[in-house]
Parts: sequence; C-alpha cells; structure tokens
Amino acid sequence: MTALSAPARFTARRALLVGAALLTLCAALAVLALGLGAVPTPARDVLAALTGGGDALTRQLVLDLRAPRIGVALLCGAMFAASGTIMQGVIRNPLASPDLIGVGAGAGLAATVFLLAWPAAPAGGLPWAALAGAWGGFGLVLLLARERGGALHPVRLALIGVAVASALGAAQQLVLVRAPDGLGSALSFLTGTVYGADVTRLTRVLPWALILLPGALLLSRTLDVLNLGEDVATALGQRVNPARLLALAVGVALAGAAVTGAGILGFVGLLAPHLARLLVGARHARTLPVSMLLGALLVLAADTLGRALLPPLEVPAGIFTTLVGAPYFLYLLRKSA
Repeated sequence: MTALSAPARFTARRALLVGAALLTLCAALAVLALGLGAVPTPARDVLAALTGGGDALTRQLVLDLRAPRIGVALLCGAMFAASGTIMQGVIRNPLASPDLIGVGAGAGLAATVFLLAWPAAPAGGLPWAALAGAWGGFGLVLLLARERGGALHPVRLALIGVAVASALGAAQQLVLVRAPDGLGSALSFLTGTVYGADVTRLTRVLPWALILLPGALLLSRTLDVLNLGEDVATALGQRVNPARLLALAVGVALAGAAVTGAGILGFVGLLAPHLARLLVGARHARTLPVSMLLGALLVLAADTLGRALLPPLEVPAGIFTTLVGAPYFLYLLRKSA
C-alpha cells in the first residue's frame, strides 16, 4: 500500500477527530482528578457533588479545593502550549519554547520579586510583573543569540536560552536566600506546581486565558505566512515586522500569565507543539487548538499523578513535565545540530 502524502493524511476531518479525542481525555481525566488526593473520593460522591448533592465536606473538597486546581492546570497548560507554538512559528525554530528562551525564567524572577517586595499588593498586579519579566528574559536571549545579519540559528538560540534561563534562575535563588519572609508563595515558581490553586488564582488566570487563547487562534493564518519566509511573506502582502511583533507579544503574554498560575512548568511549550504537528500537520489553524489541548492534558496529568503517587505528599507537576520533556529536548538538539 502506498503511504499517504502529508496533505492527504493531515485533513480537517483528522484534526477534528484528534481534537475530539483529546477533549474527551481532558474531561475524563478532570473527573478522575476530582476524586484523587490525600482523601480519595468515590466517583458516585464526586458526581453527587457536581450535581449539587452529597454532604457539605465532599462538596467543599470537590468544588472548592480540587475543581479550581484542575481549572488552573488546564488553562495554564493550554497557555504554555499556545505560547510555544507561536514562538516556534515566528522564530521558525523547533527548539523555541517559553522555558528554553528565557520567557519562563524571566517571568518567574519578576513574579518572585513582586511577591517578596510587595506581599500586600493586589493579586491583579502579579500578571503584569510576570509579563514584564517575560519580555525582559526573551529580549535578552534574542539580543545575545543574534548572529551577523540578524540570523537566529536554532542550536545557538537554544543554548543561549538555556544559559540565560539558568542565570535568571540563579538570580531568583539569590532573591529567595536574601528574603526574610514570604518564601512560601514564591517557592512554587521554582519547580512549577498547581498546589494550593484556589478560586482566587483561577479568577486571576481566567481573564488572560479568555483574551489570549482566542487571540492566538486568530493568528493562525499570520503564522502560516511567516513560516514561508520573509521574502515570500512580503510578496503575499504581509507586513512582516509588525506581524512578528504582534505574534510575539501574544506568545510572551501567554507564558507570563501561565507562570502566575502554575509557576515555571518545564518543556510543556516545547513538547505540545511538536506532538500536535505529528498528529495534525503544520497548519496553525489545526496545530494551535490541538497543541492547547495537549498542553492542558499534559499539565493536568502531571498534577494528578503528583497528587496520587505518594499521598499525602505531593510531587510538583513541573518535575514530571521535565522528566518527559528533557529527553525529547536533547533529541531535538542533537537532530538540529
């Protein structure tokens, strides 16, 4: 049998089927996660709480403690994945992702400084601080990675991104060591975790997700044109520099907002876009939504596994995403060298 060509394999129908399957998996895992934790809750009690029944303790456990945490995991996973997809599309670099090119580390450092320096500040200021840090980290990597003529070599960008992220991480550690108090709220940004996510954190992340995720989807055609190269994009009537700036602004904002909800979750923004392209091809109208669903599923699975593995102890979700993503990053790095 003759192998199907890429355009024949990656149809709109295939993308819909993949998206439906991933959405079903996310919903099933979310229901399962509502019953897992230090105090296991039977499925019938979970369903009773979701429909307004059950006792008060079960409703509080399911609706007030676990449901917001699941919502934060899904939203932040989707935002990290969308950010990585946009950055890989704009920079035309398969190694680009928020945590590998300084965006996540910059946002984490800025968020940590904000939490320690202004512990009584309104929570609404945290995303703006993280956004400023994300742009600072990303700008530093671009400045150092550019070669003569403005070219960005994939391996050079990845290596400098890792170096800058490590330096910003060291700065964050120094800030934490010198901090007299307030460490509890800041330490979560070091490992990446959804632990302690409540309705307040969910309502802090939700407005950004409702604006930025649809905004990312609207950029699908622009990203497809940019992927053709600067000369072809210009010939097609695309204003390349403004389009790049707009797309990067959305990508950096997505990562900055996600950091305020889940900390620095390693490799979600790298892994999800690659898996999405393997499943539905490179067209961003299909890749972006599938990547979002994959990112949401990955973070929720990592958080659920961290809660269920060694109860009552919890393993941060960032440890699991790094264990999965780091070997894949090394594979891509070797492939691109």
